[in-house]
Amino acid sequence: VLLLRLDRFGGEEKRVDSRTIHAGRGSSPVADAFPQQKFCDNRIVSSKYTIWNFLPKNLFEQFRRIANFYFLIIFLVQVIVDTPTSPVTSGLPLFFVITVTAIKQGYEDWLRHKADNEVNKYPVTVLEDGKRVGKESEKIKVGDVVEVLEDETFPCDLVLLQSSRDDDTCFVTTASLDGESNHKTHYTVPDTVKDVESLHATIECEQPQPDLYKFVGRMHIRRDGQETAVRSLGPENLLLKGATLKNTKKIYGVAVYTGMETKMALNYQGKSQKRSVVEKSINAFLIVYLCLLVSKAFVCTTLKYVWQNQHGQDEPWYNPKTQQERDTNLYLKMFTDFLSFMVLFNFIIPVSMYVTVEMQKFLGSFFITWDKDFFDPEVQEGALVNTSDLNEELGQVEYIFTDKTGTLTENNMEFIECCIDGFQYKNHKFLTETDGLCETDGPITITLNKAPEELEELFLRALCLCHTVQVKESQPVDEIDGVVLDQVDGFSPSPEDQCAFIASSPDEVALVKGAMTHGFTFIGSDSKSMKIRNRDNRVEVYELLHVLNFDPVRRRMSVIVKSESGEVLLFCKGADSSIFPRVRKEEVDRIRVHVERDAKEGYRTLCVAYKRLGNEDFARVDAELREARLSLHDREEKLMAVYNQVETDMILIGATAVEDRLQDRAAETMEALQGAGMKVWVLTGDKMETAKSTCYACRLFQRGTELLELTVGALGEGEGKREERLLELLLEYHKRVVHDTPPSKTGLHRTWSSPGQDYGLIVDGATLSLLLNASPDGTGSHYKNLFLKICQSCTSVLCCRMAPLQKAQIVRMVKSSKGSPITLSVGDGANDVSVFLDCIKGKEGRQAVRNSDYAIPKLKHLKKLLLVHGHLYYVRIAHLVQYFFYKNLCFILPQFLYQFYCGYSQLPLYDAAYLTMYNICFTSMPILAYSLFEQHISIDTLLDHAALYREVAKNAMLRWGPFFYWTMLGVFHGLLFFFGVYCVFSNPALLPSGQVFGNWTFGTIVFTILVFTVTIKLALDTRHWTWINHFVIWGSLAFYILFSFFWGGITWPFLEQQRLYFVFINMLSSMSAWLAIMLLIVLSLLPDVLLVALRRPRGRNTRQVLPRSPLCFPSIPHQQRCLTLSMCA
Repeated sequence: VLLLRLDRFGGEEKRVDSRTIHAGRGSSPVADAFPQQKFCDNRIVSSKYTIWNFLPKNLFEQFRRIANFYFLIIFLVQVIVDTPTSPVTSGLPLFFVITVTAIKQGYEDWLRHKADNEVNKYPVTVLEDGKRVGKESEKIKVGDVVEVLEDETFPCDLVLLQSSRDDDTCFVTTASLDGESNHKTHYTVPDTVKDVESLHATIECEQPQPDLYKFVGRMHIRRDGQETAVRSLGPENLLLKGATLKNTKKIYGVAVYTGMETKMALNYQGKSQKRSVVEKSINAFLIVYLCLLVSKAFVCTTLKYVWQNQHGQDEPWYNPKTQQERDTNLYLKMFTDFLSFMVLFNFIIPVSMYVTVEMQKFLGSFFITWDKDFFDPEVQEGALVNTSDLNEELGQVEYIFTDKTGTLTENNMEFIECCIDGFQYKNHKFLTETDGLCETDGPITITLNKAPEELEELFLRALCLCHTVQVKESQPVDEIDGVVLDQVDGFSPSPEDQCAFIASSPDEVALVKGAMTHGFTFIGSDSKSMKIRNRDNRVEVYELLHVLNFDPVRRRMSVIVKSESGEVLLFCKGADSSIFPRVRKEEVDRIRVHVERDAKEGYRTLCVAYKRLGNEDFARVDAELREARLSLHDREEKLMAVYNQVETDMILIGATAVEDRLQDRAAETMEALQGAGMKVWVLTGDKMETAKSTCYACRLFQRGTELLELTVGALGEGEGKREERLLELLLEYHKRVVHDTPPSKTGLHRTWSSPGQDYGLIVDGATLSLLLNASPDGTGSHYKNLFLKICQSCTSVLCCRMAPLQKAQIVRMVKSSKGSPITLSVGDGANDVSVFLDCIKGKEGRQAVRNSDYAIPKLKHLKKLLLVHGHLYYVRIAHLVQYFFYKNLCFILPQFLYQFYCGYSQLPLYDAAYLTMYNICFTSMPILAYSLFEQHISIDTLLDHAALYREVAKNAMLRWGPFFYWTMLGVFHGLLFFFGVYCVFSNPALLPSGQVFGNWTFGTIVFTILVFTVTIKLALDTRHWTWINHFVIWGSLAFYILFSFFWGGITWPFLEQQRLYFVFINMLSSMSAWLAIMLLIVLSLLPDVLLVALRRPRGRNTRQVLPRSPLCFPSIPHQQRCLTLSMCA
């Protein structure tokens, strides 16, 4: 994620509402009328550090972490206060953690610097004083006229001035911005001169803002001897940085936003930090161990002074006090002793665990990108991990929010049928013998009665004209958009038809192709006209007057055209809920029947209407539209008012039905996720009948599922009656679903695993507005609580007719409910971004990918991502956390017990080298390898038995029960280590020569038993062995032995005192020490062995291990992804 939030422009000047730019930056009388403004250069800065601020800034950020700050304080205490251990014992582990983290963050920032330089040094061509001058991209200034060639990316945000195409358009792809692989059409500013070198123009536009699809401005074009022309600027005139020029040889554009003010830079903003449940559990466990640490230090300090108050113990004859010690304040001495005990026991806090967890998450994320099962040969893409901090959250998902179009379905539309004036017309490729249909000689298949021919042709003209489709030339005769075309009426396409359709939405292409199968062919368009070929093979030319663009609020689009006869027509298409209120009531019933039937079949439906505009009406509408488009403030609101005014009193012609097929194995995936206890919510803007049919096809709704409806139809008419009826339904459903249904201990799952009734809920956008908009009297909050309880008790929830903002409200409502459940939002397009910010990218949107945590090519991959990767990641990191606390408790408890036998003198049990190396070298690598490669259950078993996911749900392995089990195990092992060796030392003469072992030998034996026990304990827990596990486990033990030999067998000149000189070698020469070590290791691990041996198997094959893991494969290069997911913890 690139942290590129921009808060100021060109210094500390106050931000203004608009900016004024002179094209070419030359002097102009027009420019003199506007105040001069400062703009930033075109440099992109995504890096976080520089050479000068890296060290202080990185250290400041790292010491904001509590554990690091705590060990820094301990280190300073060791330096300042006379403590029993060397400052090296805590300073070296802290230095290791800080250094590893700094290297990782420094490397990542170096990659960002490298990427920035590639962008900033990219060569571009700029027009200066009529000459083409080569420059580096970072030297572009606002107002420069830039030349861009085909297949080049735009170096900044440009207003299109000139195109090499005859129709004054250009095609771009914005896959790097919003993931849309389709070509988008952009238009030059009308009335600009062909020679951009002689252009004199001034642009007024809004200040930079991150919305990719919004741009408001106007251009003042000055011509010699003529009045200044003013033209409106919109998103269709703006070429965004990062987009690529396609099918256009060359364009010229003027830079309006540069560098950190471009829309691409503003969109790369840092996402809010998400904390996983594992991190929260670590913090809770850390508090417990801090309390243990303080308690141990307090007990030892108290007992020390109790013991010293006994006669002769405060100042024994062999250790008299100095005068300075006698003069020291008692309370100050007690405080320093308390700090010394804190330092002695501080290793109970596993500081190295943080760096191990970071490395596990960072390295573990590669297994997702390397997984060969996620590679999709159709799109030549694999998976992508944007946020490795949440890998384990994939194993804790409780709610899944998914879009329908492009997520559950393929977003690949195919025209099925249409209805004209109540008569059905089927696509002849999908013709069946049902419904009394018969195929005529022509391309149209109709019932025995048919609509009037004039109405038929008007409907087909509407399909050919009401769209933003463009034609791409130079395509093979038999292919359009990669689809083989059928000949219409035996007619062979002319050279004009040898083209592919380019559109931002596959719906529009499907409708244009549908019109082709019925005899009307869209030939092409430019900025001022559209051409179609009718059934008589005659070309009709329509003047394109205005396009009323589609938006998700209106849910419709319109065009205003003038025919060759001079008649002005408005054609409109949109959702039935948007069109029906704007047409005559008597026309609705004939079409509604077909629309509802098609929706039940799972087809996407659109209604088509038209309106004839008189000269006076059109003149008024034209003036209002031009005025609204020239407005710099509230342009969208003004345009919406004009749109709503003109799109009234229309005549309904008919409706269309297109099919969006389910994705491969969508039903199997959804069924497995529900079997794993996850609750799936479908959030879509489609009709209820269409979405319901899709839910049945995906098995989200089963035939035995009882559906509960909270829709406008169920509430009835009248605002007051609706609220009363809503409360009645909520209370009724709450009683039926919540009160009368027995709770399930294992979470919500299907009837095949529990005897209760399954419920599904359907709610529409209008009802959702009543539910979520709380009333001042508090009834809205009551409605919301009832609604949430009902939803949480249903197996699936379908929310239809929803706006993008309502999707975000739904996700936010569930996330803020009791227990703060972990949610996973799945979507494929820019309309899903609001869900992610509050979650499989497809043909709709890279913007969704950029705001997501994970991206996978197809929906079917979600099953393995959650049930396998999520499950294993959670088990691995949960075991890592518990193991770290356990092994550190085993490490420090003998040190605590030793104080009772050394007069609370703060004498360390272990050598300083052992204190330093224990967490860094001796025990760190085995648990890291375990956390990367462990598979306690085989992958096939996890995929086949989705219910296994529920066994680790709700943070099952990091609850207080498992934590106290591991704590008690650590206490047991610590007591056994210490007192077992203590019993051996009841006779300290353990050598045949009668030589007596001392305290350092005692500590070395305890430490040897400790290292071997905790390492072999991890080996016993390992179910999936790789050569790496063998290497690090047995290699760590071998390294400990070799280190001890060299550390105690050589005289090191840099040590003032060498406590372990020949201690380890002498220890191994004693058979009693060998016997004690082996016996205590066996006794320590015996409970684990017995527990595994006596435990009843839970099911067949639950402990299977595959001989080879399919998770480890070389990295697959990926460019664009298909589905995006975002974790919400």
